[in-house]
Amino acid sequence: MDLGPENRRYMSRAQAEAAGIDVGLRQYMLQVYNYMASGIALTGIVAYLTASYEPLRTLIFTTPLMWVVMFAPLAAVFFLSFKINSIKFSTAQTVFWIYAGLMGLSLASIFLVFTGTSVARVFFITAGTFGAMSLYGYTTKRDLSQFGSFLMMGLIGIILASLVNLFLGSTGLQFAISVIGVLVFVGLTAYDTQRIKELYSEIDDSEVYGKKAIMGALTLYLDFINLFIMLMQLLGNRRD
Repeated sequence: MDLGPENRRYMSRAQAEAAGIDVGLRQYMLQVYNYMASGIALTGIVAYLTASYEPLRTLIFTTPLMWVVMFAPLAAVFFLSFKINSIKFSTAQTVFWIYAGLMGLSLASIFLVFTGTSVARVFFITAGTFGAMSLYGYTTKRDLSQFGSFLMMGLIGIILASLVNLFLGSTGLQFAISVIGVLVFVGLTAYDTQRIKELYSEIDDSEVYGKKAIMGALTLYLDFINLFIMLMQLLGNRRD
């Protein structure tokens, strides 16, 4: 059946617009993943160098500076979360890199507690798991928002249980936290990826584009790092 020249032109325009959105979305997600991967790389380098350099390691883990290193990343996350709409893109970028570096200082203890071989092994397990779940979140047609509340409740439960276990020091509770934590952050990886993908349609200028990419990268960075920490607790080999 001949649709006629007007209909054909309309369909061509619609297809071109759809293709443009698809290409734009892929570029946006690639930028999110690039920021996230760069942040993880920076965190890993800083953590390794800190653990390897004894004066810095001693300064951080045997003085009150330890508390600054522990809570400074949290302050950076809150700053980005609440100020992202009012700050410049360049400022958001700078805070993101500072945050990744501070997390490296905090996570240097992993190289002190666990063997290098097990750290590398768990990192690749984390990367594979994260990649698979993020791909699922990106490609699935299923609406994952229905799991959002459940996953956030699980996250809050993990945080509260971890705070309690700071005083109890229970290995059994820590094991339970790690197992539940793996399940929660695996789910959050897929959920957050789909949410970041959907937010692309709300972007209306280049400044917002960049800041949305930064926040998306931060969200996935947190999923990756927390999944890695939980898996280290389960699968890591401690030093003698």
